[in-house]
Amino acid sequence: MSALPSLGFAGIGLMGLPMCRRLLAAGYPLAVWNRNPEKCAPLVAAGARQVAAPAQLCEHADLVLLCLANTEVVCDVVFGPGGIAEGARAGQLLLDLSSLEPTATREMAAELARSKGMAWVDAPVSGGTPGAEAGSLAIMVGGAPADVERVRPVLLALGQRVTHMGAVGAGQVTKACNQMIVACNALVIAEVVALAERSGVDAKRIAEALAGGFADSKPLQILAPQMAESRFEPVKWHVRTLLKDLDGAVKFSREQGSATPISGLAAQLMRLHGGQGYLEQDPATLVHLYRDPASAD
Repeated sequence: MSALPSLGFAGIGLMGLPMCRRLLAAGYPLAVWNRNPEKCAPLVAAGARQVAAPAQLCEHADLVLLCLANTEVVCDVVFGPGGIAEGARAGQLLLDLSSLEPTATREMAAELARSKGMAWVDAPVSGGTPGAEAGSLAIMVGGAPADVERVRPVLLALGQRVTHMGAVGAGQVTKACNQMIVACNALVIAEVVALAERSGVDAKRIAEALAGGFADSKPLQILAPQMAESRFEPVKWHVRTLLKDLDGAVKFSREQGSATPISGLAAQLMRLHGGQGYLEQDPATLVHLYRDPASAD
């Protein structure tokens, strides 16, 4: 019998699929659930067990992991009909890898602990699908110290760095800060590429020219070449995800009495872009906000 804890995993999407593949490769017994059950097929072929409802993930799992779209979906999967709370037992632990509103995370964690005795650790990630595939994600964690240590080996199968930021919800606050930087950076990179193109400079060389300087960043090295080459496929992440996270960050900042004028403007620009049909597209498409219509592909 395996000495590794049994895992349940809800949410087999762009990030959840490669995460589950890594957990299976590390030897963890894994049960999986997804709203669209067909997406579980590659994992079942690799040795995972598929269940029909989130509650069933709790039947044999020591830890239940979530990687879901937003706060509303997590609330439904945990507390809705057939949800995790129906199958939860005292001593089990929920590990949420989704990016959610910090206040809602704290409220849901308190309710799950009160009603079922199931602890909650929030562990949102950064690094996108390449990081999920390579196991190089940065993971920011909120939870009780003993709970965080309990899940640390699982998280280290998914990421290169696990940082305990504080009590439940602290991981989500840190992820909001991360997304504020990433989203604002992506919008400025789009401006830069469009300006270079309009000025007759080879925008394909911007990332190379700025590498190693103060303006360098992972988003620059990833997004600038994609934007310059109008290379928007395959979609590695979504405009809607950045918009959701920006909106959440701005909402949380208001709750805390903190000003976020740059992130607020970024959210407006991201919403404008999404409203033009790009919500399900890669953020590299943000360059279309600034290009001449005639030059947009």
